[in-house]
Amino acid sequence: MSENRLHVVPVRSRAAKDFVRAWHRHHPPSAGQVFAVGAADDTGVLRAVAVVGRPVARHLDDGATLEVTRIATDGVRNANSLLLGASWRAAKALGYRRLVTYTQESEGGASLRGAGWRLIARRPARRGWHTAARPRTDHRNDQVARLLWQAPGPELPE
Repeated sequence: MSENRLHVVPVRSRAAKDFVRAWHRHHPPSAGQVFAVGAADDTGVLRAVAVVGRPVARHLDDGATLEVTRIATDGVRNANSLLLGASWRAAKALGYRRLVTYTQESEGGASLRGAGWRLIARRPARRGWHTAARPRTDHRNDQVARLLWQAPGPELPE
């Protein structure tokens, strides 16, 4: 059976969060966002979303950088690459000069490479930010090494 062709659609914050809640493998929806984009099939059914926001790492939050904080799909092929490309085009159109995202070390990164992204750093596993003063929900992905990726474009320091 052939799948419907996907196209980029705007997605409101609430719909993006609901989609992430339903389909993301290991994270809840992110707290904030600058924008979200979706991939819908020819029948108009939303099949994937990408949420883009300010970088989580404070040293990357320079006013010129955004981060793809979540991508979730229902399993449809090629949606990740489509949304990664669309997210970068939208970020550039808004005046941003850099777009980054992280993957867990066990994730292959084929969609990122397919969209032209580059692996720029490896981040070691760490305990997370849980403290008595700032309790954090355990999503069973602390102590996981991560890879930092950057969208194609100008060379900027990491």
